[in-house]
Amino acid sequence: MANPFVQKLSGLAELTASDAAAVELATAQPRNYVARQDLIREGDEPGPMFVVLEGWVCRYKVLPSGTRQIMAFLMPGDACDLHIKLLEQMDHSIQAITTATVATVTRDQMQTMMRDHPNVASAMYTAQLVDEGIMRAWIVSMGRRSAPERVAHLICELYLRARNIGLTGEGEFALPLSQSVLADALGMTAVHINRVLKELRLAGAMSVKRGSVTILDATKLVQIAGFDENYLHRRLRRAA
Repeated sequence: MANPFVQKLSGLAELTASDAAAVELATAQPRNYVARQDLIREGDEPGPMFVVLEGWVCRYKVLPSGTRQIMAFLMPGDACDLHIKLLEQMDHSIQAITTATVATVTRDQMQTMMRDHPNVASAMYTAQLVDEGIMRAWIVSMGRRSAPERVAHLICELYLRARNIGLTGEGEFALPLSQSVLADALGMTAVHINRVLKELRLAGAMSVKRGSVTILDATKLVQIAGFDENYLHRRLRRAA
């Protein structure tokens, strides 16, 4: 099976066979995690860069009240924290949402690979910029979008990201996120998100069942969300 990290980077820069081989070698010894298992916790000393090869992973923080805020979802091919080793300690935690296969790349490995393979370095920096664009879009959603707009926007984003890596069918894609996980990502309660999902279904925009989402009317869902995909920079992939 093709390495999803190589596939992602290949969509952001033109990788040679040597570049791809270097990336595959760096991610050749992954570790398996079970759902809800932390890869690293807030306050820990930063370790290697994590690369998701299978499954879904999230970044999160737990507030003193015990409530949790999810700040990002990571899919196969996503990497996190290119320069994390420069920090003294982790300011958030990273956890597997599903069973996941995650490779670790040490700082020395990464520096060597990026020095010897400038195309990989270019792709990695571009991927980091796209991740920052996603974070900005989430901040806008949390601050200015209504609850239905917020849910619709996240579903549009996740659908396009899943489609980039071949995880979608005809208007349908696997979404291994419980309503409580969605609530933690969207700053809502599970009861509230259940009500919003019902509202979007009755509006004929989308339907959620256990483990998957069906886009009933893509145009309507995009209109509700006010969705503009520019922050995902998918044109870079098409150009590459």
